[in-house]
Amino acid sequence: MSATPTTRPTVTEREARQVAEAAREQHWRKPSFAKELFLGRFRLDLIHPHPLPAGEDVRRGEEFLAKLRAFCETGIDSARIEREARIPDETVRGLKELGALGMKIDHKYGGLGLTQVYYNKALALVGSASPAVGALLSAHQSIGVPQPLKMFGTPEQKERFLPRCARTDISAFLLTEPDVGSDPARLATTAVPDGDDYLLDGVKLWTTNGVVADLLVVMARVPKTQGHKGGITAFVVEAASPGITVENRNAFMGLRGLENGVTRFQGVRVPAANRIGPEGAGLKIALTTLNTGRLSLPAMCVGAGKWCLKIAREWSAAREQWGKPVALHEAVGSKIAFIAATTFALEAVVDLSSQMADEDRNDIRIEAALAKLYGSEMACLMADELVQIRGGRGFETAESLAARGERAVPAEQMLRDLRINRIFEGSTEIMHLLIAREAVDAHLSVAGDLIDPDKSLQDKAKAGAQAGVFYAKWLPRLIAGPGQLPRSYAEFRHGGVDLSPHLRHVERTARKLARSTFYAMSRWQGRMETKQGFLGRIVDIGAELFAMSAACVRAELLRSQDDHGREAYQLADAFCHQARLRVDALFTRLWDNTDDLDRKVVKGVLTGTYEWLEHGVVDPSGDGPWIADTRTPGTPRPDVRRIIPE
Repeated sequence: MSATPTTRPTVTEREARQVAEAAREQHWRKPSFAKELFLGRFRLDLIHPHPLPAGEDVRRGEEFLAKLRAFCETGIDSARIEREARIPDETVRGLKELGALGMKIDHKYGGLGLTQVYYNKALALVGSASPAVGALLSAHQSIGVPQPLKMFGTPEQKERFLPRCARTDISAFLLTEPDVGSDPARLATTAVPDGDDYLLDGVKLWTTNGVVADLLVVMARVPKTQGHKGGITAFVVEAASPGITVENRNAFMGLRGLENGVTRFQGVRVPAANRIGPEGAGLKIALTTLNTGRLSLPAMCVGAGKWCLKIAREWSAAREQWGKPVALHEAVGSKIAFIAATTFALEAVVDLSSQMADEDRNDIRIEAALAKLYGSEMACLMADELVQIRGGRGFETAESLAARGERAVPAEQMLRDLRINRIFEGSTEIMHLLIAREAVDAHLSVAGDLIDPDKSLQDKAKAGAQAGVFYAKWLPRLIAGPGQLPRSYAEFRHGGVDLSPHLRHVERTARKLARSTFYAMSRWQGRMETKQGFLGRIVDIGAELFAMSAACVRAELLRSQDDHGREAYQLADAFCHQARLRVDALFTRLWDNTDDLDRKVVKGVLTGTYEWLEHGVVDPSGDGPWIADTRTPGTPRPDVRRIIPE
């Protein structure tokens, strides 16, 4: 017999970091544009000329997009999904018939075999029709069963599960627990070996697609025993297995059609043949899957930006104030310019990263993470600016607008729907730390023992010598470069618009960024990992530089193809000017900030020093614990799993 665990693993901060570090890909076997950027090396040759998809991939991709657009226009009722807080059965069936569940699955398993580029274009299109439908498809294919099996599954597992995922079965990814988010070392769900099976016990929270899923990818801890290595391990689990209960369908401020719930496992028998990879490889599988899976979220942010631009253009031309369209007032015009330029840059970032993922010549783990971080933040800003441009109508619901005879523009819904993207698949704060860890990998590789408090003096001396050799070669290269030569990148000068100064700025700034990182490492050494404010700004600067590079390269691609090249150059120029102002501000805040003062205030808040400041209000929150104790089952709850009929 198996019982739900009553205790959670107790781990120290150091142990938690070791678990995360062990799951991280340790080696760089392929070049990385973003990694080089953080090291002060502007490798434009890695992204320019812009990589292009094969002709057959384009043909198949465009053919599917045409079918998908027709379905989005007739088969997806976004207002109904928002009103009823669920995606209708007939919409899900229509997606299955279209083959949308198998966009990324190979032809031999019944899928469409689309490239990452066209998969992301499809998500942008679907997400514009309904972000909830976009989330359903993304969770199924980007992090659900298809992607980890594609990368780590056995031939037998692929033959068994991928045809189902391509046509009929919806999948979900289950990692988070009520008391475990981005700290998987404390994962409490267990998978205890029992003969040729494992017995699964535990509770998973925020299981996107979990309410309607047929197949689950579940992360669980296997105890270390005789013959079992143990550790966090990934399993494919049949959602209809005895012992599985969907205890709640969660509701959110946005994405109201999201089928997200709480799933309990009680003695669920899972065949060992359903284990993905070896025991203990679960976190590595999850992180590797996310390297490309994270591109789906910024792809939908691109779709949101395009929609925001369309509404801003149409509304600002129709709405007059003081004798002229509001778009011609500078206060509004600057917001429209920001939306247009940023949408162009976001599409450049996603398309470039996606094409690099398809070619598989580069390691894009940092690029994908930057795309997710930057896309989620900038999309929220664009939606917020659209609401402001629309004024009171931006705050009013689409249903209310329609009721009084105006166009039902769901601007406020877009803002609510996008907000989760700053939390989904790694919050902004976690993404800062994840990217920062990769960005300083070269430094830690040569100075790891030097800053490790547990190492002996002999080890530190050896590490110091190795670091000296590395920095003796690396630091002189940060002094000068092509960014100081006025004729560098001259091929990016066309039609009266010159993008070469922006690329020279990227090259110079990359070297400045690397120098700043080195100085911080020298100053704080082992305490560097605690300087999260500093690391976040370093990452944000890198994100802006990556976006500037992608925008310029995309503009040149469109110019070479005679595809709105002149206009693309104008948008890239505007974006780069806007981004440079943000970069300047971030550099200032590297060293001139309130981080130390903020830490003192936080300590005061936590100890109740400022509790008097909270007087004068009432708290409308309900009763109950901050985190529900789900470790032992209480009164059996009804299973709210939703079965979508064929």
